Amino acid sequence: MQYVILEIFISNCRRFRIQATFQGKLLMGKNRLEAFSDGVIAIIITIMVLEMKVPHGDDLAALYSLIPVFISYVLSFVYVGIYWNNHHHLLHAVQRINGPILWANLHLLFWLSLLPFVTGWMGENHFSTWPVAVYGMVLLMAAIAYSILELALVRLQGKDSELAKAVGRDYKEKISLVIYAAAIPLSFVSRWIAFSLYVAVAVMWVVPDRRIEKKLSH
Repeated sequence: MQYVILEIFISNCRRFRIQATFQGKLLMGKNRLEAFSDGVIAIIITIMVLEMKVPHGDDLAALYSLIPVFISYVLSFVYVGIYWNNHHHLLHAVQRINGPILWANLHLLFWLSLLPFVTGWMGENHFSTWPVAVYGMVLLMAAIAYSILELALVRLQGKDSELAKAVGRDYKEKISLVIYAAAIPLSFVSRWIAFSLYVAVAVMWVVPDRRIEKKLSH
């Protein structure tokens, strides 16, 4: 596993670049940020799939015990895919970044990097109350981190930029935050209701959000 992760990291490091200046100020290009983020997200997915242990039996019954782990993996894989997709579109709409954006991006990657742990914990314990609640906490913090990154990018690009116009008020992000915040305490009432809310948010975001694409195409 270590060699796979190292190879992914090295291949993405080769894509790192720093671009020139902008209006007399030293501003970094986005290539390094994109490459590093892609590498971390690829590692997150790799770790999650490697957490699914091979069963010792040779029949379908041996797979039965892995069903909760597999369901947890599928949900987290979808979430990581959603973040990767939206992160790609977000950075596609910008030309430059700065230090605060680098830290905001690291903040997002920190919470996403916890997904393999909470995914495995929730699956191995068959969706027990505390694992489901902590899973929701990580989703909530990742969503907040993404919002912070989005705000930092909009601030640098300017309120009249295409990115600012495309993002708008972003009601879907706000609705997601409310659902996560409600699902966490609901985990102690009904873990299945909470888990269903996590699935509902994932389904909501699987539907492509083409606001940025539409703005950039004009």
